[in-house]
Amino acid sequence: MSRVQRSGQRPSRLHGRGMDYAESRVYQAGDDVRRMDWRLTARSGVAHTKLFQEEREGRLLVLLDTNASMRFGTRTRFKSVQAARAATMAAWYAVRGADRVGVLAFGGQRQLLRPQGGARGALAFAGALAAWDALPPGEDETLSGALQRAGRLMHGASRVLLVSDGFAVDAAARGRMLGLVAKAEVAVLTVADPLELSEPPAGRYPFAHRGVHYDIVLEGERQRADFARGLGDGRRRLEELCNGLGLRHRTVDTSADPLDAVVALLGTARAR
Repeated sequence: MSRVQRSGQRPSRLHGRGMDYAESRVYQAGDDVRRMDWRLTARSGVAHTKLFQEEREGRLLVLLDTNASMRFGTRTRFKSVQAARAATMAAWYAVRGADRVGVLAFGGQRQLLRPQGGARGALAFAGALAAWDALPPGEDETLSGALQRAGRLMHGASRVLLVSDGFAVDAAARGRMLGLVAKAEVAVLTVADPLELSEPPAGRYPFAHRGVHYDIVLEGERQRADFARGLGDGRRRLEELCNGLGLRHRTVDTSADPLDAVVALLGTARAR
């Protein structure tokens, strides 16, 4: 199946006759000009657009992990790069279905782009990720702290997609996630390096961290098992959180195309 076919699997939300008018609000970049409220615009002197009942919940907020653990990779690309690719695919997928999409970065970058619609919204999303990546990173942040901020900054979002490697999961994350689940439909995409998914073969592994290069020699079975257990700890913690709360989740490694995982998490038809 081609990428075009997969990306088109999401049911379209048609805006036309037979839909109940809900309200009008000030026009925002990316709004469909065909739904302008010309009467209110003329009376107020400010451009307004009409919202219909189906549109009121059409907002996706992506929670993007930018902690230091995401800047790791042994195959093809860093986890941070794969996470940005997946998040941007989610943005384009959302706006194709007439949703608005925003992103809350947590960890090394603590930034917010409020939900926007249309191609401009998706381009703004991608541009924000590129701009934030060029900034010097700050301190790491726990998932519970990120979820607490997300709960305050939902901006009407009815869906949340968490993209993370799981190392930010802390003891308080479950309670915070429960609070978020009460407000929105939550799905989780775990990004993992292939070395985090299976026990590595014996050998010498070169690593670099903050300009320091060193080698790790893995020989014995127990040594390799302990190494794999430590690298996979974040993914396991995030999967346990998802399973415990019944959240839809997928895992994608750094060498894979994340589109299928994005479609699986966002493409499920749901009542609005």
